[in-house]
Amino acid sequence: MAGHEPPTTLPEARAAIDRVDAALATLLERRAELAGVVQSLKPVGGFAGRDMERERQLVAAMALRAPKLGEERLAPIMNAVIEAGLRLAEER
Repeated sequence: MAGHEPPTTLPEARAAIDRVDAALATLLERRAELAGVVQSLKPVGGFAGRDMERERQLVAAMALRAPKLGEERLAPIMNAVIEAGLRLAEER
């Protein structure tokens, strides 16, 4: 991150990861909630209503923001995130 000194010890590095993980957990839960709203608005929701082209576009856009990860690494991550959101929506 620009303007931030990188951690120099293992405990500092792990603490930094813990902070990122906490933020990530909050964002993932929010994303799942929003995906549930999308599911309720679709004519066909759930796994049957998946829009694979939209998912490809989402991964491509993310790869532009995270080029070191790239589409190849982001695709399975986002697939897992999307499937978790779909399962949550189905449970509700």
